Amino acid sequence: MADKTEEAGGVHFPFPFTPYAIQKDFMAALYQVLEAGKIGIFESPTGTGKSLSLICGALSWLRDFEQKKQEEEKRLLEAGADPLNDGKDQAPCPPPSCQQSPGSPRGTGEPDWVTQFVQKKEERDLVDRLKEGQVRRKKREERLRQIRHNASLKFAAKRMRQEDEETERLLRLSREMLAAGTGPEQLAWGEDELVLAEYESDEEKVSASGVDVDEEDLEEEHVTKIYYCSRTHSQLAQFVHEVQKSPFGKDTRLVSLGSRQNLCVNEDVRKLGSVQLINDRCVELQRSKHEKKSVVEEEKPGRRRRLEPRATCPFYSHEQLQLLRDEVLLEVKDIEQLAALGKEARACPYYGSRLAIPAAQLVVLPYQILLHAAARQAAGIRLQGQVVVIDEAHNLIDTITSIHSVEVSGSQLCQAHSQLLQYTERYGKRLKAKNLMYIKQILYVLEKFVTVLGGNVKQSPNTQSLSQAGTELKTVSDFLFQSQIDNINLFKVKRYCEKSMVSRKLFGFTERYGAVLAPSREQPKLSGFQHFLQSLQPGVTAAPAAPAEEGEDKAPRPASPLMHIEGFLAALTTANQDGRVILSRQGSLSQSSLKFLLLNPAVHFAQVVKECRAVVLAGGTMQPVSDFREQLLACAGVEAERVVEFSCGHVIPADNILPLVICSGPSNQQLEFTYQKRELPQMMDETGRILCNLCNVVPGGVVCFFPSYAYQRQVHTHWDKSGLLARLAVRKKIFQEPQRVNQVEQVLLEYSRCIQHCGQAGGMVTGALMFSVVGGKMSEGINFSDNLGRCVVMVGMPFPSIRSAELQEKMAYLDQTLPRAPGQVPPGKVLVENLCMKAVNQSIGRAIRHQKDFASIVLLDQRYARPPILAKLPAWIRDRVQVKATFGPAFAALRKFHREKSGSS
Repeated sequence: MADKTEEAGGVHFPFPFTPYAIQKDFMAALYQVLEAGKIGIFESPTGTGKSLSLICGALSWLRDFEQKKQEEEKRLLEAGADPLNDGKDQAPCPPPSCQQSPGSPRGTGEPDWVTQFVQKKEERDLVDRLKEGQVRRKKREERLRQIRHNASLKFAAKRMRQEDEETERLLRLSREMLAAGTGPEQLAWGEDELVLAEYESDEEKVSASGVDVDEEDLEEEHVTKIYYCSRTHSQLAQFVHEVQKSPFGKDTRLVSLGSRQNLCVNEDVRKLGSVQLINDRCVELQRSKHEKKSVVEEEKPGRRRRLEPRATCPFYSHEQLQLLRDEVLLEVKDIEQLAALGKEARACPYYGSRLAIPAAQLVVLPYQILLHAAARQAAGIRLQGQVVVIDEAHNLIDTITSIHSVEVSGSQLCQAHSQLLQYTERYGKRLKAKNLMYIKQILYVLEKFVTVLGGNVKQSPNTQSLSQAGTELKTVSDFLFQSQIDNINLFKVKRYCEKSMVSRKLFGFTERYGAVLAPSREQPKLSGFQHFLQSLQPGVTAAPAAPAEEGEDKAPRPASPLMHIEGFLAALTTANQDGRVILSRQGSLSQSSLKFLLLNPAVHFAQVVKECRAVVLAGGTMQPVSDFREQLLACAGVEAERVVEFSCGHVIPADNILPLVICSGPSNQQLEFTYQKRELPQMMDETGRILCNLCNVVPGGVVCFFPSYAYQRQVHTHWDKSGLLARLAVRKKIFQEPQRVNQVEQVLLEYSRCIQHCGQAGGMVTGALMFSVVGGKMSEGINFSDNLGRCVVMVGMPFPSIRSAELQEKMAYLDQTLPRAPGQVPPGKVLVENLCMKAVNQSIGRAIRHQKDFASIVLLDQRYARPPILAKLPAWIRDRVQVKATFGPAFAALRKFHREKSGSS
């Protein structure tokens, strides 16, 4: 359809079609939040066009903001260039970003002539900066225009690439010929790269981004932009495609950011598999380039030094990165298109995309790059005065907590110690004093970590039984004291690990000579940050090593255990009073672990909200929002008046949804699925009878969510023995959520085919019944639209285990830190209720996916009828909920609803 321009709140919003009324309201509210510099919490149910509303609302604001800024600059430049302006007239007020700092000389009691001189100088400096900015902007626009209209530039660039490749090939052959046979006899060929370079200083000198200081000329000044982030690779790609289809698709300078695993085009690096190994190898190649450039300066007279050629990345060069940067800004591309462009251009998309950030208007990136300070710095992201939009933000608190929480197993600690010890024995005589000093400190720390768990580094972790089992929780300072490493400067040890890349050297050593210890059968546990990075990767669907309850997947390739332990050390050094260490002793040392737990995610979110002009948290289901206000924003120092909430209704008619709370079953058994009651045979039998009745009147697909994998298996086994499964199978073919991620798509395909076939063939079987788990693989991101989900059933309330040491500590922390008025529910208890209802809201939101969809939602537990619980449901569901004390009226309402809707559809 042709693009249309809609007006809402006095602002013109280009839109690809006539928007819903709720989309107009959404865009107007979003525009006001960005204009006023607020923190917005936006809830827009799936199917209401949230992505398009975000795109058109935010980019309309950016369009107007840039126009106002250019008009202001024009006025300032005209005032600065006016020969009649001798300073007597008041100069126009500069924009807020250019106004004086608190330390300016003005207002400090200086004489008037000094104040006037300073003011004139600041005005002249401002005009000069604006002129420079205009020149840079015109150069960029001219560059992009030439590339867009002059195909010969592309052919010239391709010819230059071919010449560079041929030159590099000849140089490589020459180096190999010169290097043949010149190595010392003590080391095998290629082994020299495993030896640690001399560690000269404890001071940080290397740029975190890995970009050469000589390349600063590639970077432009950061323009005002919007950073959009979401959870998964597919969600980001979908958003980029929405931008491409929007009225802003042709004129927006968009950059997609991703990990090196997504964007690296060097096959020798990509084949390493692990995110951390790819990162380390890439940085090492950049460092090799830097060392190669400065090798002449390092050479001293009268001192012989053995120099061997070291590999550098052929996809990293000034000219090619500049060309790729401009190609990235030319038209909107997703990650796959960017990687393909990098391969064609023989230029690194990872660094090329980062060079395009300053001039970009919209930067699309995953959560963890934005929410992790080190990742932000490495990517070259500057948040000062910018806009951040966090989509799918319902799990934001858990996401920040997970990214900054790290767990290491006893097996990893023992392996790292043994590997590092053998490395030192082989290369110790070649290492300088500082290297040896730090390696000894690392060995000492590893040994003490094993000791505090009750083990011994000199024995295999698989055969060591611990006399004391259980979980112990410590503050960071108490843990360091108990481990007897409080006398070690972990900040220096962490910096040494980063700069020396000792874990990378150690990995190369173990790759060359084999693992020192027999590998443990257990899957190495990933840090939260690594786990989130790997969750972005499409196709990482190996079988889980843990039972189905945990549902964890294997990493593509395990990295060195020391690499992972470095993440634990980093967490200990960045912790404050809001961090805890959990010592988990599980019988054998191999299964035991140390875990750093972050209690206050606001510590890491505070920098984002303080630096940014505005922040928007958006999602299909944001209820309950009290978590965001209290745990995240208030603790991050955000004033209550700066927070704006917006929640729109659904586009579906009110009679297209039937939410029911059922308090008792067909035999009048009260439904309350507490831990004590839910395993009773009569409770499981009553649940089965309810499902049998539902399957008799609901057409198509029924999705039934259980609170845990363990309970779902228990109920399934009980129904199988009692014959109830057979009764269910008369009307619906039964499917279960698979244990492995890579089986989900196949099960969904078979489920969909079954429903489609039953709808066409007729007969007794009218569709399918899917048993799923709250928080599992089908409770988020899966669409059960139309006939795939005509009814969603929630069995009980999925409260988290109150016995969890982590949850208990979090509850105690909130009770101590959050204010509470007399008579109010303790914050810890509110946390548990909110965690439960967030999970419920995500699960029941799987059904209604578009304007003409319809479905019933059945909540089986009388506790759902309590007003505080009902208040935590999304508004568009909450306002339509019917509470049924007995089953008869509930069944009658369901039968009438589906008979009418199926007849009208």
